[in-house]
Amino acid sequence: MKRISIENYQSNKGELIDLSNPSDFLIEHDYRAINIPYQKLMLHHEQYLDKNKPYYLICSKGIHSAKATSILEYLGYDVTQVVKTK
Repeated sequence: MKRISIENYQSNKGELIDLSNPSDFLIEHDYRAINIPYQKLMLHHEQYLDKNKPYYLICSKGIHSAKATSILEYLGYDVTQVVKTK
């Protein structure tokens, strides 16, 4: 599974997707991210993702982004987990 820190994310390399629920996303998120909640993305990944494009997944604690990255990578998507550093 590929993983990078948020400091190394470059928006020209692929879309940043925040997997937080909408209310948490409103409170705090990276300005470059779009919000697709974890469950919504997992249930409907084919509606949101293109297997020919790279994606970067982030969430507040890293749990959902790690799970989603692992599952979506298995399904053939080019995904990388993005972790926040403190």
